[in-house]
Amino acid sequence: METKPETTEKEAKIEKRNWRQVLRPYIGNLPDITRFNLFSGAIIAVVSFINKQLALFLVRTTGRDAISTGDFAFLFKTWQGPFILFLGFLIIFVYFIFDLIGQILFSEQLLRGKPDIKEVIKGSFFSIQKFLNWDSVPIILYIALIAPLVGFGFTISLTDSLYLPNFISSVINSVPLYRVLYWIFIAVFIFIGVFNIFTLHGILLSDLPANIADDESRKMMKENWRHFLKAQLNFVLLNVVYYTLQFIFVALIPASLVLLLIKDSTGLRFAGYIILFINLSLFTLMLTYFKTFYMMCMTQLYHQCRGEEVHFELRVNKTKWFMTMAMLMIEAAFLIGMSFILANYFDQIFTTKVNTQVIAHRAGGVEAPENTVAGIEKAIELGAYGAEIDIQRTKDGYYIVNHDSSFSRLCNNKAKPEDLTLDEVKDLIIRDPNFPGMEEDVATFEEVLDASKDKIILFVELKGNTADEQMAEDAVRIIKEKGMEKQCVLISLKYPLINYIETKYPEMDTAYLTFASFGNTQNLNCDYLGLEEEAATDNMFSVIHQSGKKVMVWTPNELRSQRKFLISQADYIITDQISMANETIKELNKRKDYEVILDWVFY
Repeated sequence: METKPETTEKEAKIEKRNWRQVLRPYIGNLPDITRFNLFSGAIIAVVSFINKQLALFLVRTTGRDAISTGDFAFLFKTWQGPFILFLGFLIIFVYFIFDLIGQILFSEQLLRGKPDIKEVIKGSFFSIQKFLNWDSVPIILYIALIAPLVGFGFTISLTDSLYLPNFISSVINSVPLYRVLYWIFIAVFIFIGVFNIFTLHGILLSDLPANIADDESRKMMKENWRHFLKAQLNFVLLNVVYYTLQFIFVALIPASLVLLLIKDSTGLRFAGYIILFINLSLFTLMLTYFKTFYMMCMTQLYHQCRGEEVHFELRVNKTKWFMTMAMLMIEAAFLIGMSFILANYFDQIFTTKVNTQVIAHRAGGVEAPENTVAGIEKAIELGAYGAEIDIQRTKDGYYIVNHDSSFSRLCNNKAKPEDLTLDEVKDLIIRDPNFPGMEEDVATFEEVLDASKDKIILFVELKGNTADEQMAEDAVRIIKEKGMEKQCVLISLKYPLINYIETKYPEMDTAYLTFASFGNTQNLNCDYLGLEEEAATDNMFSVIHQSGKKVMVWTPNELRSQRKFLISQADYIITDQISMANETIKELNKRKDYEVILDWVFY
């Protein structure tokens, strides 16, 4: 009869961990955690401000207002460029040191019952020397860029919301091979992230070189992966329990009592807002401390996996707890005051109706074959404010509507527009894979203008290898010949081209599309600014509007993304999903008060 191997001493210590051991150092040190988050956040904010001002100064010395994806080549052609790039890498490093390394060192002190914020900041600063080597470069790049994309691992707040832009993810999802490769990429880097999860702890807490810390982390995970997995599941379970109890005892029961005891409409609103704000405060509190709590759990597990004892001693500081209680009382008074104001002036404070207009991407989005007259007609039928199209020049100087650099995807022809004459292009047949059985002609620019005139605003993107000043001149001439100057907006990803049109033809409306920008973007020479979703923030909307320009967001196709930008200050969204946007607008215009507040908080 086989006997079960005895549990090793190290594994026995890990198994003895319970939630009391995990939670006690966390809950007992909430005042110190609050102070540390405020202090480290202040350091990052000050350094970021100085860094930004230096970068802006360098940009201005080049004679530009901003750096953007359509005009970044000068970074590699001027003496200022390397310095601007260095400042960009520097701010990532600053976040890495004070936003992440500081969390690990602080967690270690908390677990030992001796939190000293000054020592943590000092230790974070002097730890810089441990990462000034080539072995540390992949670690920092993984944390700053890869971990946010794959959704696993330690991250820094500067980039933890990083995601693949819609224009990239849509291409990946449309091609099966790309989709498979993408998920292989995700799986590989999650695997790397899991087995190197303790690398930073090894460098900081055990004073190991980066390459040795990598090896030690992989060895520890091979031996203790079950305990690691159990810790992750327990952490998820704890969050589920927390939010369930919060919903029952802080939302459901109080709300039921309010409905039973209060009949006055203003009183209902007032009590409802208090309940809502308390829940939001508790939710925000959890999010605020989530990183520290998780890091403490992982630091505990690191020591346990190494067979090391962590002798925790909770030191009660009455002054700190008094300050915490005072802060809670101030917050309670603030919540009551806010609830009173909202109960009486809600409609004046919040915008409850959607003012953002919908522009159909590639003529009709996914409602009709892309970049066709049929697409324009569908966009008009669905009530879209505008339709965006892409024009390119043929070999004999005519302009046709096509998005890709070739006709391969839609017409099964690898030729490029600039390699074919207009007659050759008109022999092609569009067979959009989203509309099997349908056949459409490749439209000329003039045909699309005729279909749009007096029915819809046309946003004309100057596209491809032939997007040059000649195309700009011809597009303006053709639009004027049709008498549609006020019904067309010329757009491009190439800022020099937009600047040329706006300077020479100020009577024409222009829009510059950018994936990302830095500097005084609102001062760029155009009438509209088109921001990719990642770059579209409330602050950007505000400064763009202050400069007298309009702002577009492209291309929110997911429901959550559409909802976010339809209730924002954006003037327009460019989307493939027109019907979805229309339905979302109807839903948003019917929201209850609490839904408006929740949208304001979470979007």
